[in-house]
Amino acid sequence: MFQFEYPWAFVLLPLPVFMWWWLPPYREESPSVRLPFFGEVAEAAGLRPAAGAVVPRRNWLQHVLAPAAWVLIVTALARPQLLEAPIEKLQPSRDILLALDLSQSMDTPDFPDPSGKRIARVQAVKRVVSDFVTQRPDDRIGLVVFGDAAYPLAPFTQDHDLVHTLLDEMLPGMAGNSTALGDAIGLGVRMFEHSDASGKVMIVLTDGNDTASRMPPERAAEVAHGQSVIVHTVGIGDPAAQGEARVDLALLQHMARITGGQYFFGADQSALAGIYDTLDRIMPHDRKTLSWRPQRELFMWPLGAALIIVLLYEIVLATYAAYVTRATTAATQRAS
Repeated sequence: MFQFEYPWAFVLLPLPVFMWWWLPPYREESPSVRLPFFGEVAEAAGLRPAAGAVVPRRNWLQHVLAPAAWVLIVTALARPQLLEAPIEKLQPSRDILLALDLSQSMDTPDFPDPSGKRIARVQAVKRVVSDFVTQRPDDRIGLVVFGDAAYPLAPFTQDHDLVHTLLDEMLPGMAGNSTALGDAIGLGVRMFEHSDASGKVMIVLTDGNDTASRMPPERAAEVAHGQSVIVHTVGIGDPAAQGEARVDLALLQHMARITGGQYFFGADQSALAGIYDTLDRIMPHDRKTLSWRPQRELFMWPLGAALIIVLLYEIVLATYAAYVTRATTAATQRAS
């Protein structure tokens, strides 16, 4: 598609005509000496004097090339552009942060898989979370792990291959033996500070109660709510256990309620997979479409054509003047 960025510039087209009508002719005076007997002197010298006033006359080239050059200059001022085909880019409108408990208790082999075989908790979590990431191609995914402290593994990214790689390399105890649940939520809120996504969701999975946080989990949930971060909590493990291994289901329910999220309990791998399927349904696959049309500037073509016309005219005029001068000189020499 072709367009002019400044089409109003074409009102300048009649400007030379108005200037020709309104401005007085250019006159230039030069000093001279008046000789009463100038005619006799010229006749004695065999010369034929010209008129005292020199009035330049326009030739036919000027009548054609001057308007053409002016039209090209005005066209360049109007800034012609070629609009290319629209380019669309899909941009995710949601950032999802996965906060996963990697305390030593995640190595406990008490989690039944779909066949009934007991596997380590971390293995089940890795499989289910990996499937969840695969099902969210339009979202940016971030990854946080926590144990004695909370650690960011991946910023919000659409490079889901990177997220899968990090999930595969996670090992129980790599973040310590304790559970810093509150600190994990606090770290997640800080990661969302630079997010401009319309939806901010954190999914927290833990198999123990908070024993190492500097920020209480309830306070972290309140901060998340203040920053419009929805926290969904997922508990696994044994609620009847003692000490570090006991998962605090009441706390997880309270945290989800504060932020407007939902609480889930995964008793086995099938139940855990169902939880993430539910989360996938309650979080629509929203995305924003950005569209723009590349603009190719074309003003240099009419401007260059006008410059070429002026240069060629000057070259032709100079060549003709040189030819006339040489012819006049030669005729004078032959006459003398």
